[in-house]
Amino acid sequence: MKVDHEAREQASAAAADGQTHSIARNSLFALAAQLTSAAFTAVLTLFLVRALDPTGYGTFALALALGTLLVLPSDLGISMSASRFIAERRGDLEGVAGVLADALRLKLLAAGTLSIGLVAAAGPLASGYGNDDLAWPIRGIAIAVFGQSLMLLFGGAFVAQGRTAANVRIALMESAVETGASIGLVLLGAGAAGAAFGRAIGYAVGAVIGLALLLRFLGLSLSALRRTRAGLGRRIVRYAGPLFVIEAAFALFVQVDAIIIGVFLTTTSVGLFQAPMQLMTFLHYPGLALALGVAPRLVRHARQEPRVGAFLTALRALVLFQAALVPPLVVWADPIVELVLGSDYAESADVLRALTPYVFLLGLAPLLSLAANYMGVAGRRVPIALAALGVNVAIDVVLVPEIGIVAGAIGTGVAFGIYVPAHLWICRDVLGVSLRPLLLTLVRASVAAAAMAGVLLTFGTADLALAEWVVGSAAAGLAYLAVLLATREVGRTEARTAWSAVSGLLPGRASPS
Repeated sequence: MKVDHEAREQASAAAADGQTHSIARNSLFALAAQLTSAAFTAVLTLFLVRALDPTGYGTFALALALGTLLVLPSDLGISMSASRFIAERRGDLEGVAGVLADALRLKLLAAGTLSIGLVAAAGPLASGYGNDDLAWPIRGIAIAVFGQSLMLLFGGAFVAQGRTAANVRIALMESAVETGASIGLVLLGAGAAGAAFGRAIGYAVGAVIGLALLLRFLGLSLSALRRTRAGLGRRIVRYAGPLFVIEAAFALFVQVDAIIIGVFLTTTSVGLFQAPMQLMTFLHYPGLALALGVAPRLVRHARQEPRVGAFLTALRALVLFQAALVPPLVVWADPIVELVLGSDYAESADVLRALTPYVFLLGLAPLLSLAANYMGVAGRRVPIALAALGVNVAIDVVLVPEIGIVAGAIGTGVAFGIYVPAHLWICRDVLGVSLRPLLLTLVRASVAAAAMAGVLLTFGTADLALAEWVVGSAAAGLAYLAVLLATREVGRTEARTAWSAVSGLLPGRASPS
């Protein structure tokens, strides 16, 4: 096997002395990658909506929706499963290379077969929808699905190795190329097909860059990787099984409210419900970023015990952060909807208020679920995911005909009220930690949130002027912080520690891993 010994030794040394990047820095890079992709997506979406007529954009959106549905079966849980085994071998570059090689062979088979099948089925699918112009966009999206599936594997490998900085580079290049290629092809007159193939070009470039960065990190050539084996194919597939079931259940969980509302009510009702749900997208980014930094450090590693302290610290930080999001969504739901969505979505304000339990739990979910995955207990998550899905469906079916779209928010909140605590219990059981300190933090955060809500109420609940938005937000934030200081949930020592952590993220400053 050809090996770049110098690169291998440098990477091994970095992993051995803990400088693969600190948990805080990994979380920051993970957040940066998410925001990078979101920013380019927003720009591209605005362009496509204006550059394509409604029919053309609808054709692209339909092809994209089909592709989104197929990303999950193209992965089959392999990426997350491989990440778990890679995390167990952090610092052992030969071991990591073996897992990556085995997972890549599985991924090429699964994603390649599905993408080729979608290309072949493009014509019949287009005919089935009564739109012959849909065929080429579907073919472009099929290629994009293949590239996206590979990027999931490569991105997960970097996360597992504590090198999420690489994912920022991958996200930046993929997003920039996709945006540029899509805009260029559409301007050249390629229409919806141009947008689809622009996406395919972006993900193809992203996959190539991801593989190149991984090979460089591992000190391997592509031919050497092809000859590498770890004999873990069956173990990867076995652990991928429950992960796929969980991911499928969660994907359905996200969409089931809109589906049921569409059955019992109208498409307008679906829009009124989905609009505030879309506002929630960015609110889980901090929790996901922190999870990507912390969860891989919970595996049973030969050189390091699971970072239980970091897990508890992250969980406490998320409780404090998510609790601060609840008061504005309850008190200022009407002006928020008016400002962001417009007056046509006034009914969505009640949905936004009803979603606040979901918003709070949404920030905790990524850390708890990824922690369970990396600790090797994904099988215990399956009945929880299916139970949450079943509860959500049952509540929707019973209440949507009676009380309308708010029922969807209620069902989602109740289901997440099962999903998140159950995952917390799994983590408590595996890690052997006490939850009493976390419960105390929750109580103090609730008191602080109540004080925050009281301040917001003094500024009104509708038709806020700019000064009221600014002054009210600042005053409410100070009230929240004041209660946390008064209850000693946050103290001077912790403030100094937080400042040291932030300083450690700056170039040239060391921070503990």
